[in-house]
Amino acid sequence: MTADPVSDCELCQQDGGNIIIRSDLCRVVLIADESYPGFCRVILNDHRKEMSDLSPGDRRKVFDTVIAVERAIRRLLNPDKVNLASLGNVTPHVHWHVIPRFRDDARFPNPIWGEPIRVGTARDLGVGFFESLRTEISNALSDGG
Repeated sequence: MTADPVSDCELCQQDGGNIIIRSDLCRVVLIADESYPGFCRVILNDHRKEMSDLSPGDRRKVFDTVIAVERAIRRLLNPDKVNLASLGNVTPHVHWHVIPRFRDDARFPNPIWGEPIRVGTARDLGVGFFESLRTEISNALSDGG
């Protein structure tokens, strides 16, 4: 008997973080990771393994959402760099990581999944960050991504 990919999929069974925005196609969640404040994911609501499994229109909408999140993070946090990653090796469900990076984080310039090379500098997002992020993402999506 083969496993059911939906019932075995963490992103089908859980939100994957604190939901900032949800559309019919995807959701944007904020990840609770104090080492990487502002780390978000854009997660497809439907179980699909690869971006190429989506229609061209849905691919465009997902990527427009990724860019809207990137723009919002840049406006609010002014990071040194924003990393975009779509791996899915552990969780084969279409999702994008949108990760603000700072030169003084624990792993910069290496990927966040590697070994730390220093003690990172703590950052407080402040009261109201979640709502500000929601507003900025909504505005970026309204402006066309």
